[in-house]
Formats: sequence, C-alpha cells, structure tokens
Amino acid sequence: MTPETAIGLAIALPLAGAVGIVLAGRQPNLRETVTMVTTVLLFATVCTLVPGVLAGERPELTLIDLFPGVPIRFQVEPLGMIFGLVASFLWIVNSIYSIGYMRGNNEGHQTRFYVCFAVAISSTMGIAFAGNLVTLFICYEILTLSTYPLVTHKGTPEVAAAGRAYLGILLSTSIGLLMLAMLWTWVATGTLDFTPGGILAGKVEGPQVAILLFLFMYGIGKAALMPVHRWLPAAMVAPTPVSALLHAVAVVKAGVFAVVKVIVYIFGLDLLNATPGTDWLYIAAGATILIASIIALRQDNLKRRLAYSTISQLSYVIFAAAILAPISVMGAALHIAAHAFGKITLFFAAGSIYTATHKTEVSQLDGIGRRMPWTMGAFAVGSLSMIGVPPTAGFLSKWYMLVGAFEAERLVAVAVIIVSTLLNAAYFLPIIYVAFFKAPRDTGNDGGSADDHGEAPLPIVIALTVTAAGAVLLFFLPQLPLDLAKQLVEVKP
Repeated sequence: MTPETAIGLAIALPLAGAVGIVLAGRQPNLRETVTMVTTVLLFATVCTLVPGVLAGERPELTLIDLFPGVPIRFQVEPLGMIFGLVASFLWIVNSIYSIGYMRGNNEGHQTRFYVCFAVAISSTMGIAFAGNLVTLFICYEILTLSTYPLVTHKGTPEVAAAGRAYLGILLSTSIGLLMLAMLWTWVATGTLDFTPGGILAGKVEGPQVAILLFLFMYGIGKAALMPVHRWLPAAMVAPTPVSALLHAVAVVKAGVFAVVKVIVYIFGLDLLNATPGTDWLYIAAGATILIASIIALRQDNLKRRLAYSTISQLSYVIFAAAILAPISVMGAALHIAAHAFGKITLFFAAGSIYTATHKTEVSQLDGIGRRMPWTMGAFAVGSLSMIGVPPTAGFLSKWYMLVGAFEAERLVAVAVIIVSTLLNAAYFLPIIYVAFFKAPRDTGNDGGSADDHGEAPLPIVIALTVTAAGAVLLFFLPQLPLDLAKQLVEVKP
C-alpha cells in the first residue's frame, strides 16, 4: 500500500464503516462487528504511515482544487501522526466500551450513535492529516456537525438546550473568527499551506500579528480557551462514550491540535518570539488552567468535575506552545497523547460507575472502590496522569513543559504549572481516598445497602483497563511520540 493510498483509506474507511453500520442496523451483533472491524482496519492503516514519517517523509494526497491555489490536500507530518495514531487507536477501545455502555443502559438510537461516531472519526482523520487551512476548516466543521447528534442523543429539553450551546458556540467562533483569520492569511501570503517555520514572516508585522493570533486562537473554539469554553461542560449531558469522544479522542484534541499546528506551521516560533504583544496567549492559557482548576474543585457532579479538568488540561497544551521554546512545544505534542489516555480512562470510569450504580456525584462514591476495584483502580491511574505523577504519561509531558519554561526564562509559567498541579491533586485525590478508604454509605430505602453491586459489564471494564495501562506504558515506552515531537520542532534525536 502506498502512503497516498493509506491517507485516502484513513479518511474513507470510517465512512465506509458508517454505511455498513446503517445496512446492519437491525442486527445489533452484526452492526457492532462492522464497527469493530472498521476500527481495527483504520488503526492498521494509520500505522503503515509511521515508518515513512519517522524517516523524514511527508506523504501527501491532493483531491480537488476548490479554487486556484487552494486544494483539498492532505499531508502527514509529525504532529498529525501523533494525533492520528491516538485517535485511531482510542476509537477501537471506545467502541468496545460503547458496546457495553449502550447495551448496559438500554440506550435508544444505537445505530445512529455508531454512524455519527464513525463520521466524526473520519473528519478527525481529515483534521490530523490536513495539508492546509482550508482542508482543516472543512473537516473541523464536519466534526462539529457530526457530533451534534451525539451530544443531543437523549433528546430531552435540557439536552436540546445544551446541544444549541454546543453548536452555536463552535459554529459562531469558527465562521466568525477562524474563517476571517484564514482570509487575512490568504490575502497576506497567497497560500494557506502548513509550512515548517510558518508562512507569515515578512507578510504580517507588529500589532497585526497579535490580532491575527487572537482570531486564530479564539476561532478554534474546540480548544475551549476561556471565555469560549461553555460548550464543553454543557455537552456533558451526552452519554459517557460521547463524553470520551469529546474529551479524549476527537473534538477537544482537534482543537488543541489545530492550535499547535497554527503556531508552528502558520506563524512559526521565530515570528511570535520576535513580535511584541503576542504574550496575551500565554497569559490567557495560564489563566484558563488556574480558573478551570478552581471551578473543578467545587463540582460535585463527577462528569462536570472532569469537564472543567479537561478545560484546564487543554490549556496546558496551548500554554506550552505559547511559551515558544522548542522543548515546550514538544511537551504540548506529548500532552495531546498523555491527556487522551488519562482523560478517556477517567470518563470510562465515570460511565462504569453510572452503569453499575447510577451514581453521578462525587459525594456518593464513599467505599465504591471496594465494590469496583478495577474501575476505581483505573480512575486512580488516570488521575495520577492528569496530576503528572510518575510512572504515568502526564509526568513526561509536564516535565518537558517545565524544562521549556525554564529555558525560556518564564518563571511565571513554572509557577502556573506547579500551582495547577497542586490544584489537580486537590480535586482528584479526594475521590480516590473516599473510594478506597471510606466505608460505603447505607442509603437503601429498604434497610439494605444501596451499594450491593459489582463491576460494570465486561466490555466497559476491559476498555478502561486498556486505557489505564496505556497511560502507564507511554511513560515507559515514550520513544515513538518523542521522536515525532522532536521532528515537529526539528530537534535532532
């Protein structure tokens, strides 16, 4: 298989899977078999691209010219390779989890769920391998539209209101700000291609750089930089597999991926370092990290606590990129992978708890680790990764961020990372403590214990165990993402 064919297949396979899911919709076992076969084929296809990219190749595929000089074009570069690998692998695990969750909770519209999920992954692959801003923008919008039915899956008035916030914020930012930034870039440079070192140097100068950076950063609403973040906690009304998709596999990762890609390949680190007035991004990201962490501390609903944690963790990626040191940008790239494995584990655990007990609040989790040791053990691993404790992947990415902050002599960045890490510990560690070290509450209405339950269905437990193991394995076997991250900033191994 040629690299060009592999790129095309990576985008087409999920769409073909969606068609197969529709055709098999009345036969659940066949429908889910089609889903699983498609996920495995996609990951295998993406893996075929790795050796070439590591060897310095940048395979590309051009489809059509939308207008002269602006084609729909895909190109695989190191950052996209990291994102593509993470998203395609986690689709396998999320699909296993979804089978257990959707059946265990007797969810309706399951065929529609799997179809929209497949379309979302296809657009995610398009974002990962986008060769220019137009291609990224088209796939970005398809991702928004395809995930809307997933967010509004339950169909209640509350869910419908949350869906409107989700769609309204993401479409208004991308059309009102991101599209304007793209037009400005096209007029200034005559190209929208992602180019190592950037395309804006000598084309846009002075305050214009800071303004254009603002349009890009807030136009990429999926990065959830405050105050453009409300869509993310609103979307927590969705089923847990969708929350996992939003927070780990596709949506928010597409946001921070696009942020890093724009900083590295559109602006370039040298231009941003040389231009006064671009420090606002560093400040905004740091503020988002701290504010979202403080809000997370106050949330009793487990999914909302995880949602605000996600907002904070996403801004670590933006923050690390905004430090503008090559090694901190490597930390940003590594955190895309580290956060994916840690946060999907946490959401899987939240869904496991809900499926087995229908509990949704942190205050209801006393002693639950005794009944659900696999679930809460995985939750503990995911939490430690989010805090940044070895031996988990979160430690590696935060380490590179700290080294980059010291190299750039940004001591405020060092302080933000340390303080936010303490806040991470403050809202995660109490959950682990009460789960394992407090006695279960007797809340049964008939005089018995309401905690007479075990683990969730086996597919759920398998999925969360795999992702928790992945968060640890990335610590011990980081060479592949490290090599790709080094290529991103042209650091020689």
